[in-house]
Amino acid sequence: MAAPSSGGGPVIESKQQLIDWIAEGEKPREEWRIGTEHEKFAFRQSDHKTLSYDGTPGIRDLLVGLQRFGWQPVYEGDNVIALTGESGANISLEPGGQFELSGAPLETLHQTCEEVHEHLRQLREVNGELGVAMMGMGFHPTLTREDAPWMPKGRYKIMREYMSKVGTMGHDMMLRTCTVQVNLDFSDEADMVRKMRVAMALQPVATALFANSPFREGQPTDYLSLRSHVWTDVDNDRSGILPFVFDDDFGYERYVDYVLDTPMYFVYRDGGYIDASGQSFRDFMAGKLPARPGEFATMGDWSDHTTTLFPEVRLKKFLEMRGADGGPWRRVCALPAFWVGLLYDSGALDAASEMIADWSAQEVIDLRNAVPAQGQSTPFRNRTMLELAREALEISRAGLKSRALTDFWGQDESHFLSTLEQIADSGLTPAENKLAAFEGRWDGDVERAFEEYAW
Repeated sequence: MAAPSSGGGPVIESKQQLIDWIAEGEKPREEWRIGTEHEKFAFRQSDHKTLSYDGTPGIRDLLVGLQRFGWQPVYEGDNVIALTGESGANISLEPGGQFELSGAPLETLHQTCEEVHEHLRQLREVNGELGVAMMGMGFHPTLTREDAPWMPKGRYKIMREYMSKVGTMGHDMMLRTCTVQVNLDFSDEADMVRKMRVAMALQPVATALFANSPFREGQPTDYLSLRSHVWTDVDNDRSGILPFVFDDDFGYERYVDYVLDTPMYFVYRDGGYIDASGQSFRDFMAGKLPARPGEFATMGDWSDHTTTLFPEVRLKKFLEMRGADGGPWRRVCALPAFWVGLLYDSGALDAASEMIADWSAQEVIDLRNAVPAQGQSTPFRNRTMLELAREALEISRAGLKSRALTDFWGQDESHFLSTLEQIADSGLTPAENKLAAFEGRWDGDVERAFEEYAW
C-alpha cells in the first residue's frame, strides 16, 4: 500500500497536468524494471490464529523485529505501520494484517527471486523467535469477518465504512484476501496501450493459473479463486475489467477521465486522513470538495487518489498486474516471470497482441467473471482457459528466452515459469489440489493447510 503524500506538490490547474503525470513514467527499454509485491497471512504456530496488531505475539512485534536488518520504521501516530529499505523496497500492512513486501525496482527476474529469498530468510528468523508462521493463499481458509483484526491505519477506517455502502464483500477483500502482483514499465503512450490491452485481456489467464482460494471458514466453496470472486462485488466503480481499454481512442486521457470520475476515499493532511468518501475529485480540483471547502487539489492528492482504484490492471506511472491469488514463494517468482515474458520482449508482445486482437471487451468481462468458479475449464469460444493458458505460457517462455538474461549458473529467466507450466500440464489449479487434499489426506480438516503450506 503506497505511503500518502500529505497533499504536497503543485496545485492542479488543468487535466493536462494529470496526463503529464502518467507520461512522466515513460522509460526507455534499458531502464525498464520489475517490481514484485506479495502478501501473506501471519498466524501463531501454536493454534493457527491470525495475529492482531498488539497481540502477543503481534504484527507490531514483527515490524519491530525486522528492523534488525536495516528496515526503517514508518509511523502513524504512535504505531509502526510500515518499514522502508535502502533498496527502494518497503513492507506494509493490509487491513487485516496481511504482511506485504513491495519489492524494489529490479532489472532481472533472478534479482527478484533473490529478493524474495532474502525476505523469507529475514521472516523466518524473526518468526521463529516469536512462534509465528506465514502462508500464501488467495482467501484465508478459516478466518471469519468477526474474528479478523483491523490494523491501526486511518485510511482503512474510511474504506471500512464506505465499502459497506457500495458492495457486499468489501470487508472480505480487506481482511481475508492476499495477492501477488508485479509492476512493469512502458516506453510511451502507444506501448502503454498495447501492454494494457494484453494485460487486461489475459488477466483471467493469470487468475486461473494462480487460483488458490477454494475455502471459506473451514469449508470448500463453489470457487477455485474465492479472492477473485470477492472482487466482483467490492466496489464496481473502481474495480474489474475496464472496457474502454479496448476502444480505439484509449490512452492516457481516457484513463485520467476514469480516475477523475471514480469517487474519492480521503484527503491526507498533516499526518491524518480526512473522510471524503463518495466525493468528486473534479470538485476538489474546482475548490468545491465538501470535505475541504475552498481548498484546491494538488498533485500529491492526485497521486493518493490513484492508489484507491483497483481494476484488474492499474495504471499509474507504471502498470500493475492485479489478477493473481497469493501462494507459495515459487509462484511469487513465477508471477512476474509470466508478465515480463509477455510484455518486455517485442516479439512476445506482438504474439500476445495477436492472440487477443479480436477479443471484445464483453468477452473479457465474461471470462473474468467465470474464471473464479471454473478455473482452467472456463470455456472461451471453441477453446478452454487451459488452452489459453498454455498458449500464453508458450509466448511468455519465448519472451524470456529472447531476453537471454542468465544467472550465475547460466540459466535464463524462463525456468521461473516451470511451476506454472506444471499447473497447465496437469490441468489442475492449486485450489483443486487443495480440495483433493481436503477430501483425502486432510480428512476434512482445513487446519492442515497451515502446516503444509507455511512459508
